[in-house]
Amino acid sequence: MSEESHKIVRDSSHPSHRLFSLLPHGKRYQSAKSRTKRLLNSASVPLKMSDVSLAPAEQLWCSSRDQAVKLRMTETGLGSKAPMTVHQMFLETVESCGDLPALASKKEGQWVTLTWREYYQQCRVAAKSFLKLGLERYHGVGILGFNSPEWFISDIGCILAGGFAAGIYTTNSPEACQYVADNCEANVLVVENHKQLLKILQIKDQLPHLKAIVQYKDELQQKLPNLYTWAEFMKLGEEVSDEQLNAVVDSQRANQCCTLIYTSGTTGNPKGVMLSHDNITWTSNAAGTMPDLKHGEEVVVSYLPLSHVAAQVNDMWIAMRFAAATYFAEPDALKGSLGTTLKEVRPTSFLGVPRVWEKMQEKMKAIGAKSSGMRKRVADWAKSIGLQASYSNLLPWGFMLANNLVFKKVHSNMGLDRCRNCLTGAAPITRETLEYFMSLRLPLYELYGMSESTGPHTISWENNFKIMSCGKVVNGCQTKLDKPDEDGNGEICFWGRHVFMGYLNEPEKTEEALDQEGWLHSGDLGKHDKDNFLFITGRIKELIITAGGENIPPVPIEDAVKAETAIISNAMLLGDKLKFLSMMLTLKCVVDDNGDPTDELTPEALAFCKQRGVVATKASEIIASKEPAIYKAIQEGIERVNAKANSNAQRIQKWVILDRDFSISGGELGESVSVRNIYSTSQKFGHTHSFKDVFLIILFSTL
Repeated sequence: MSEESHKIVRDSSHPSHRLFSLLPHGKRYQSAKSRTKRLLNSASVPLKMSDVSLAPAEQLWCSSRDQAVKLRMTETGLGSKAPMTVHQMFLETVESCGDLPALASKKEGQWVTLTWREYYQQCRVAAKSFLKLGLERYHGVGILGFNSPEWFISDIGCILAGGFAAGIYTTNSPEACQYVADNCEANVLVVENHKQLLKILQIKDQLPHLKAIVQYKDELQQKLPNLYTWAEFMKLGEEVSDEQLNAVVDSQRANQCCTLIYTSGTTGNPKGVMLSHDNITWTSNAAGTMPDLKHGEEVVVSYLPLSHVAAQVNDMWIAMRFAAATYFAEPDALKGSLGTTLKEVRPTSFLGVPRVWEKMQEKMKAIGAKSSGMRKRVADWAKSIGLQASYSNLLPWGFMLANNLVFKKVHSNMGLDRCRNCLTGAAPITRETLEYFMSLRLPLYELYGMSESTGPHTISWENNFKIMSCGKVVNGCQTKLDKPDEDGNGEICFWGRHVFMGYLNEPEKTEEALDQEGWLHSGDLGKHDKDNFLFITGRIKELIITAGGENIPPVPIEDAVKAETAIISNAMLLGDKLKFLSMMLTLKCVVDDNGDPTDELTPEALAFCKQRGVVATKASEIIASKEPAIYKAIQEGIERVNAKANSNAQRIQKWVILDRDFSISGGELGESVSVRNIYSTSQKFGHTHSFKDVFLIILFSTL
């Protein structure tokens, strides 16, 4: 391919030639205005395929950091949209919405806002500083900290400077941080505070590519060589010229890698999922177009880990494509302050993993349990009306009264009164939780996808959702159900421009995930209904194969047990290579400030006990005495589940209550708050008092 064929031609009819028509004339904006205008006038914005520059590529996937891939283009529709880089997408938003708020964070109790133009300028400043520190092309910048403007600016600044942004979970051990930093050959690590810095100081000598560390919050407790505060970092690149940075930016192509998402590593070391510029820019546009996001009007709250693909795509990339304002929650968001942030911000879209919605549900139920008799009856009546309306899509008699008396007040108290998209994803959610929010006229729209699909593959949205379904495939993408059984259940396979480039430095694992035709295999089982809604029915790797050869998907059985018995928090089915099924259960307990389960029962669990005349307030009290009323209620719930089983092999024969609920810190849950695979979980229980019980039910299963 000749150099001339790489050139992107600028079309004078494009809106970018109507720059800054709405800019205020104040002095504050003049320098930023003139600098950005020069950059925009010299920038390349793709308009159609004949104008687009792509790097030469032979294959749909790769595993080398400096390779490019072929794009899965379609001839028409969203899949045919011209590719662009992250920088080009950013410029389009600055052109159209430069003075609108982009990022907002709390400083000394007050919201401080960056406009899109200011945000863009700070990303350029950060990019120059990365270049000054010696960031090499295709090398990583690891980011370890809670969500903040500095997190976003580090990520995008790294990309503009030609590096790979790589988020690292704040809960990672020093050894886990070392693995990620070494795998992406990180030249720079950006940490939030001294706590995270200490992890890096423990392992920095084992990182041969590391050149500098930046701490973006708090003062340094000790001054060390190549350790910088955020303010120091942002001044480092003052001598780097616009021309030098522009040369790096202009050399980037849409089919090259720009960011890494590391998988949780529940079955081995994390894998670096290579996402291209096109993966990010195309997916952001496609995912936001389906629910009809309003350009320049959306507001989101950022609080879920940005190292996870769901939060990053929602908070950073879709927000960029649609000029949404992103408000950063406080670091203790999941310990209680999230509710306050929601009421202040009133987002138009809100993404929560199932555990977040469950905690909201538990809190609201606890409040409801303390309501007076009349108020409780009104609430119950309104919720029955709400559930009926949500299922039928028709407004039954009494709806307007229920809306005015209950729904509007609840929505306002939650900070969700203008939220058009309440989203849930990253892990399975129960019907009970979905119906609870449907009864409040706050339907939760399920998403489904993977890090390897740049986040969403299917989406639910207003008037396009069914309970327990993950929605419909993103426009421009395809789903294939591989090797379907007689009921239509097959492995869910993805095709589209959202499919990742490959795993960094792991060609064999890349070829395990992608078949010869380029389809991404999810490992999940699913089926479509007559309206093309996708339903997840199990997971191939989690499929239990009993000693008798029966294939049993555990998730539906686990969910059914939790739905039948309100005191149960988590359930895990055992039975692989065994004669019959057994189950490990945990009780609903209060979570402490660190996110760890305590021994104290939740208000919902206490109400469950009270209804059965049990005065226990702790899980240990119920387990120690094997409280007859509670054990009987659980057994009856399991019997109801067994009555619906398709065969005797799918009946639960034995069960045990563990003395501690599952948690991330305990190792039973992954970062997306989903249960880890059974082998790692069973090993973890070897460190708990309940291991003898687990051992006994496995032993009994072999007899």
